[in-house]
Amino acid sequence: MSVNLPDVLALDFDGVVCDGLTEYFQSAWQVYVQLWQPDCTTPEPQLSVSFSKLRPVIETGWEMPVLLRALIIGVPEATILQDWAKVARQIVESEQLDGREVSNKLDRVRDTWIQQDLEEWLALHRFYPGTIAKIQQNLAKSTSQLFIITTKEGRFARRLLQQQGIELPPSAIIGKEAKRPKYETLRQIIATHPKTDVSVWFVEDRLKTLQSIAQQPDLSSIRLYLADWGYNTERARASICNDSRISGLSLQQFAGDFSSWLLS
Repeated sequence: MSVNLPDVLALDFDGVVCDGLTEYFQSAWQVYVQLWQPDCTTPEPQLSVSFSKLRPVIETGWEMPVLLRALIIGVPEATILQDWAKVARQIVESEQLDGREVSNKLDRVRDTWIQQDLEEWLALHRFYPGTIAKIQQNLAKSTSQLFIITTKEGRFARRLLQQQGIELPPSAIIGKEAKRPKYETLRQIIATHPKTDVSVWFVEDRLKTLQSIAQQPDLSSIRLYLADWGYNTERARASICNDSRISGLSLQQFAGDFSSWLLS
């Protein structure tokens, strides 16, 4: 099957390229200890299990210590899954938290960890099978311009990709520091591309992010893919079965030929 390759291939990082659940939990726990100063600084084993199960509700990193707080004070998992935004808002208000401060604490934990033991920090992450090979193939053989668009600080994503031997131009990794929604980042990528009819494919594991892009009339030409191997739920995956804008994508399809993406 012949297929025109996209001019731009844009990928989310966490939940699409990299699985950092172990690091997320350990870094979030360190911030939790700083904020709430529990008597015991060793987390209960079940806490990491629940955290992993509920990771799909997280939109940005500062929410992770708040998720731990919700679990520790006894908010039911079902409630968190159904209405995380409300649960997080109530905790932020009752605990008088500042999301930016929590985010800065999380970044400092990571920066300190990297400075003290980079290899240990890197070892807490794994790349989904086939994703690195796909990126390397794209860089070596494809005419598609690659971008990483992530809510993680770009410098952390860069470190992890460098470990795998992948060096991208500074402009190709757009992280939290950009301080704009992903649909705006995609809009800017299109606006600065030399082609006037640029084709863009974007892979993301968070359904709400894809839906926000689908709601932008000027971005209607972007092909949107929900990574079914990432941090999302069966309910989210099932909800796009009849969606005309968002297609499901398996890891096997992602790692394979672009033609298989059109069959999703």
